Amino acid sequence: MTSNFMYTAGLNNVGSYQVSTQPHLTFISSSATVQISFPQVTKFIVVKNIVSDGYMKVAFSQNGLSGTNFLLLSGSESFSADYRVTSVFLSPAAEFGGTQFTASVIAGLTGIPASHLSSNWSGSAGVG
Repeated sequence: MTSNFMYTAGLNNVGSYQVSTQPHLTFISSSATVQISFPQVTKFIVVKNIVSDGYMKVAFSQNGLSGTNFLLLSGSESFSADYRVTSVFLSPAAEFGGTQFTASVIAGLTGIPASHLSSNWSGSAGVG
């Protein structure tokens, strides 16, 4: 009897998060909202506001960024977390006088294709 079961990396596969990740580095400067998409699901993410006198917003969905579910990073602040996401949204914090942002984004990519997490938590409670 043949089996059709094929073992692959997936969202609930512990081994996918235990192995070393593939590095993904991005440096961006913009006066508009930017979505940074990752080709695989992340194991961790680090966002750093490079400008020492500016404010920027960080969110995990467009809804979160335009609503109240975002992080505010002041000059030279950074945020890091072990989150599994497929994209991050960055924007100047106009509410706090921000007109432009410059940031670095470092992510550790798992072997899990981004298509396994197609909604990127958009619409989830607390996300957007």
